Amino acid sequence: MSKTPKGKSRDSVDILIVNAEEMLTLQGSSQTPRTGKQMRDLAVIRDGALAIREGKIVASGKTHDVSKAYHGKTVISAKGKIVMPGFVDPHTHLVFGGSREGEFEMRVEGASYMEILNSGGGILKTAKETHRARMEKLVDDGLERLDIMLRHGTTTVETKSGYGLNTEDEVKILKAAKRLNQLHCMNVVSTFMGAHVPPLEYRNNVDEYVNLVTEEMIPRVAELGLAEFCDVFCDRGTFNLEQAKRVLLAGKHNGLKPKIHADQFSMLGGAKTAASVEAVSADHLNYSSADSTKALAEKGVAAVMLPAATFGMMNSRYADARLMIDSGVTVALGTDFNACCGNPNQQLVIAMACHLLHLTPSEAICAATINAAHAICRASEVGSLEAGKRADVAILGVPNHVFLGNSFGVNLVEKVIANGRLVVDRDQQNEPVFLNRNE
Repeated sequence: MSKTPKGKSRDSVDILIVNAEEMLTLQGSSQTPRTGKQMRDLAVIRDGALAIREGKIVASGKTHDVSKAYHGKTVISAKGKIVMPGFVDPHTHLVFGGSREGEFEMRVEGASYMEILNSGGGILKTAKETHRARMEKLVDDGLERLDIMLRHGTTTVETKSGYGLNTEDEVKILKAAKRLNQLHCMNVVSTFMGAHVPPLEYRNNVDEYVNLVTEEMIPRVAELGLAEFCDVFCDRGTFNLEQAKRVLLAGKHNGLKPKIHADQFSMLGGAKTAASVEAVSADHLNYSSADSTKALAEKGVAAVMLPAATFGMMNSRYADARLMIDSGVTVALGTDFNACCGNPNQQLVIAMACHLLHLTPSEAICAATINAAHAICRASEVGSLEAGKRADVAILGVPNHVFLGNSFGVNLVEKVIANGRLVVDRDQQNEPVFLNRNE
């Protein structure tokens, strides 16, 4: 560490990270997401350093320069390691009751998602179990799930409702999500998704359920301030194009930004609906057409790829991420962690994106950090290592970022800093140790 020039004193910071083999800053994308070839530019600083004070990043740069300007109360050596933004997960269904492991065996034996749903399973089964679950149980389970995500380097997560399918239970889920944001050091962002699937009692009159969503649920959620976004599942067997558009426009009217589950199982055209309402993101997109992709690019709608969901459903058709990148679409990655897709780990999603969607490691990392932050309107706060942003940082025990695409089935994260606090440290007895959680 360099000496301070004579006559000058170094500013004190809470944490000083030094000597990173690679520091992936992803600087310069807080206002505009990375698209096309820009996704391969991680703005890497070799022998990098990061200064953190009062929960914010103060400075980043070469260790020699940052060490001359700042003295750390806690100094962390990242020699031989990479330092990067904490992962941002822009698509989960974190709050739910019960489990659905029985359906896994049904899928192994060939049952489709829609066959399971139409038999009363799937989302409908989870809705029943979530209805029976007490708020305290939903929160306790949510905290455990967040801990696992945090241990794997995720520091910001979006979570949707949608396992309520009535006003009371949708509100209960969103209140649980709000409580999780208060209790946990992770940043939890809430989305209302009452239009997940039609309940059985509305199967023959889906429009009536859409009326309930638009005229009762959305105004209630907005009045209580429980969500920032409004989502809808637009596909065959769920909600058609006209119904999805009604839900999203009602959400916009009540101040909720639109998002959409689109074209997961069929080429219905949900991505074009996303473009028509200028949604923040369209997610899944396994069957989206070239015309839909062009519309997303023109309207600046982020495409959230969810390869773990496709893998978990045992489907063979993945979203055409290469076409989307080449077309100038903002491509992001999420886990789609839910009652059916049990993967909370963005590292695995990055590896899947490389192996199954043919992204380069740098493109996948970009998609799981700054572009994911854009997909939930948080790019001014998280997703890159820049002065003024929330100090959410992951330190990985590998010498370069390519390991994130090449490795899977192992946790590469050694330390996690969330909101300026060291919250996970695997160096203590070589085991993950949660040093503190918001009180």
